[in-house]
Parts: sequence; C-alpha cells; structure tokens
Amino acid sequence: MGDFNVHKANSPEEIAKFTQYLLRDIQALEYMLNHDWFEKGDIHIGAEQEFNLVDNNFKPLSKNLEIIEKLNMDNLSPELAGFNMETNVTPRKFEKDALSQIHNEILSDLNHIREFVRKNENADIILTGILPTVRKFDVEPDNITPIPRYHALMDALKELRGEEFIINIIGIDELNMKAESGLIEAANTGFQVHLQVSPDEFKHKYNIAQAIAGPVMAVAVNSPVLFGKRLWHETRVALFQQAIDTRVSSEHIRDRHPRVTFGTRWIDDSILDIYREDILRYRVLLGADIPYDSLEYVKSGKVPVLKALTVHNSTVYRWNRPVYGISSNGKPHLRIEARMFPSGPTVLDEMANAAFWLGLMEGYAKEVNDVRKLIKFDDAKDNFYAATRSGMGKKFKWFNHTSYYADDLILNELLPIAREGLQSRNINKSDIDKYLGIIEERVKAGKTGSIWMLETYAEFNDKASREEIMTLLTSSAIKNQEKEIPVHQWEVPEMNELAHWHPADLLVEEVMQTDVLSVQPGDIVELVADMMDWARIRYVPVENARGDFVGLVTTRRLLKTLRKMSLSGNYETLKVKDIMLENPITIEPGKKLKEAVDLMDVNRIGSLPVVQNNKLVGMLTETEFFHLSRRLFKRI
Repeated sequence: MGDFNVHKANSPEEIAKFTQYLLRDIQALEYMLNHDWFEKGDIHIGAEQEFNLVDNNFKPLSKNLEIIEKLNMDNLSPELAGFNMETNVTPRKFEKDALSQIHNEILSDLNHIREFVRKNENADIILTGILPTVRKFDVEPDNITPIPRYHALMDALKELRGEEFIINIIGIDELNMKAESGLIEAANTGFQVHLQVSPDEFKHKYNIAQAIAGPVMAVAVNSPVLFGKRLWHETRVALFQQAIDTRVSSEHIRDRHPRVTFGTRWIDDSILDIYREDILRYRVLLGADIPYDSLEYVKSGKVPVLKALTVHNSTVYRWNRPVYGISSNGKPHLRIEARMFPSGPTVLDEMANAAFWLGLMEGYAKEVNDVRKLIKFDDAKDNFYAATRSGMGKKFKWFNHTSYYADDLILNELLPIAREGLQSRNINKSDIDKYLGIIEERVKAGKTGSIWMLETYAEFNDKASREEIMTLLTSSAIKNQEKEIPVHQWEVPEMNELAHWHPADLLVEEVMQTDVLSVQPGDIVELVADMMDWARIRYVPVENARGDFVGLVTTRRLLKTLRKMSLSGNYETLKVKDIMLENPITIEPGKKLKEAVDLMDVNRIGSLPVVQNNKLVGMLTETEFFHLSRRLFKRI
C-alpha cells in the first residue's frame, strides 16, 4: 500500500528541495548499511492481494471508498480506480505453517468482503490479472479513486509525457488505441509477494530473483485479454509499461528507460545500486512533506523512515522491487517484492506461485554462489518477456548455456530446488506438498489461467459476441475462485451460465462492431457498391484523410441515387461525397445500449456510427441487435 500523503511536485524549487531530501536518504541508508543497523535474525514473508469489484452484470463497480468505509478493515485500502481494492497481509516468520497461515488470512478477508458486497451492493469481487469485462469507459479519468496521491500521479505522468497515451499490444489480436491518461493501468491487478533479506545477502538474492523471473512467470500467467482482444499471456506487463511510460517519441536513437522495468543489469554491490540508478534515470514525479533530514536523524542514533526515497521508489515499477522498511521492533529491514504475479486465478493458485518463488529464492541462494556466472542478464530478461508473451510455450535459455522448454525446466530442475529451499526454512511438509503439488499438476496439465481463458474464448468465438465471452469468463472465474478449485482443474464453461445476464445494462462499446470498413469522400461510388456486395453490409461510414468521421453511405441512399442517375448513364463519375449523408445521427461508445435503441427507433434508422472526439470507433446496426436477440432467445 502506497503512502497517500503525497502530492505532485509543482515547481522547480519543490523538486529541488525534494531531491535534496532524496539524496540525504541515500546517504542515510548507506550509513545504516555500513554501521550494521539492519535486522538479520528472523526472516519474514508477506503479501498484498489486489482484486476488483464487479456489479451484478459482472462489470466494474466503482465504489471502493464507500465499501471500505463501511467495512472498517484496517488492512483494506483503495487502489487507483474506483473498482480496485487491496488487502495487506500480516507479515509472518518464514517457517512452519507460514504459507497456509497467509493463505487462510487472505481467504478470510476475501470471504468477509465478498459476503458484504453481495448482501449490501448486489455485487461481487474477482481475482484476475486483467478484468475481462473492463471497458475503456471504466479506465477514463472520471473513475479515478478520489485520493490526492492518485490524482497527483496521473497529473505528473500526463505533464511529463506531454501527449496522449498510446497503447499498442500485439498477440493473436492487436490493440492499438489512445488513452486519456495513465489510469488505464488500473485494468491491472496483482498479487505481490515480499521476502525479507539481510543486507549481506541482498545482492545475491536479488540477482536470483531476476534469473528465475522468466520460468516463474511462465507458469503463473493469468491475463491474456484486454477489451476483448487476445494479446499476451500476461498482458499486464505490456499494459503497465505503456500506461506508466513517461517517454516521448524522438527522432534520435537514444536509450531511454520506461518507469516499468525489468532492469538493465545485474546488481554488483548492494541495494544502493538500484536506488541510485532509479534517481539517475527517473525524474521526480511526486512530492511529500518530509519531516526531517534523514542523515542528521541517523547520526543522532534514530532510525529514519526515508520518506523521500520511499515516495520516489513507489513511482519506479521494477518487477522485482527493492523495499526499505522498519520492523515492529524498531529495526530497519530490507525486502524484495516480487511484483510479477497476477491476481488469481484462485488464492490457492496464488499461494502455489508464491511458494514456488520463495522456495527457488532460498534453494538457489544455497545452491549457487553467484548466479551472474551461470546466465547472462540479457538472457534472464529475454526469458521474462518471452514468458509474458507466450506463457509456457517458450524455450528458455538457462544456466551454463543450456536451454529447456518451460515444462521440462520446471518439472525436472526448478521444483526440486524449490522443495529444498522451503525445507531449509522448515516449512511444514504438508504445505510444501500442497503448494508445489499445484505447480506440478498445472505444468503437467498445461493449463494456466491464461490458457483456460484462451480455450474458452476459442470455444465460443463463433457462437457468441465478445461481450458475452468476456462476461462468461468473469462469471465462471468467480464461481471457481469461491470454491478454491485450482485453475488446472477448470473446465470450459457452458454458455447457460449467463442465464441471468442483463443486456439492457450494456454500453454501446460492448456491442458495437469494431471491424469497420470505411471510404473517403473522394472515392468512387462503384467502390462503395462493391464493398456492400462483397462484405454483405448495408452501411459504409465516410472518413476524411485526417481520419475524422464526415458522413455515411446507406444502401437506400445508394440505390436511390443510382436509380436517378441511370437514365443519364454517367453514374461512374459520382463520388462518395456526392451521395453521402452528412451529419448523420451518431452515438458515443459510453452511452447505454437502451439509449441507442431509442435513437434508432425514434429516428427510424438502421445504423448508428459510434463516434468519440470526431473519430469513428465502431458501428451499431440492426445486425448487432439481431444476433443479440437470437442468442437471448436460444438461452431462454
């Protein structure tokens, strides 16, 4: 959970002052490291559980602050968008039944929240890397959680970029769109795992975390769809990087690094390597009221909170993030936070992912002296991004110039190492068997959360609309989560699970056709006629050379014009601009479907171009309503 008592750095003077405190924090941290101030005894683990609120139609429900106030849970907090929430798990000693304790705490919290929102809001919660039913409308600025920190972050990102946020991700489908702000990042939800480490072992373990990130991610992927498009197996990674990117286009080939990053190299010395690089590469985005000069504070024998460093660290998103904290005994400590894991598919699956990662961290810490000598950094980085794109369908470069497919690597090498690592922490055998057994069975079945979603999508791709498929994915995931069925046992659902689906609550963007053919005003009419014949369509929108929507050609208008012109025999000279309907009735994508129906009924028209900011984003015709009605009648 981030510090909410921050604000946008508004002036050069404020940035300079904050930077001074930031540099003092680095000096104070170095002093504490050199003078052996850090906790080295009991090692603790913890986690952060993010999830989404959905209404009774499985769409995002932006009521996080209202629900948090009523629940009054100390460990529950809002996240970036109004439908995002997070619980913070109590840290526990990394021993005995710590894994099952964390598992039970998360389940208890989620069950309490689920029971409350079902009873009081006719709503539900879901664990998912990206909510399948999230709409572009849901991640626009109006839905930001009204907390100054989040507004400050979005404003700072917008100011630094100086242009619109472009999202371009290519998988089976392609998503190419503009976003109004970085709030589109709120489509992501994750499960962060924390491992406390001593300063002496930080370098070694952090490098191990980087080395194992690829195969660990491969078996944990759970977010293959965004806005109905099938993209990466872990689309969160691409979306997060592009949503928070502060770089702008340049004519020169210059190395500039995104704020969401895997990193650029191994760590050679200490945690200071990372913090110093983050100060060198990334400008200050947020400011805060700093209570004291931390360097003077440590010299007086007191442990500082390092607030400036913590605030700056919260705006640089490494997939393995260094964390400074203060334990309940008053001593400072260091942690590695694994941020790569998506939320879901179930808490059981999440804990299996956590156990796998924690076991590998401990196992390889004892197994190898220096992971940098076994695998190149670039290979570890390539493994990570390959896993996010393809899940387990990738051959990984591994230690000592070897290579393995994901299933062979995990089953034959990584799981035994993870087991040894958990045993070295005296984790109960029953927990080791339970959680690592989930990983083993998931790999053998070849079914991650992403594979289940893609298989379901493929099953219904020619039987239902995208919106129905996304709703089915969401509703089915919620049912399986509540039963704690591990994802490798999930079956492709039946469409009759949507018997209580309410299409009247749909938005235009959820039903409209997005694969739209168009013409320009100067095109010949013969082209339009052939387009209508070949594609079996009755309406063709008209866009100018700048991509602005300027008119509509209908079959009725085309036939009427051609009939009039046939006597003269010169219809070949007609251009689209001569016959198009100028200023046709349009609708915005965020309007309710019922409003579209009323518009078409009152005006006795068969189509509605869907337009936003003078750009055509889709078409809504009688065909979409016919298909929707047909499927509803079949279901009834």
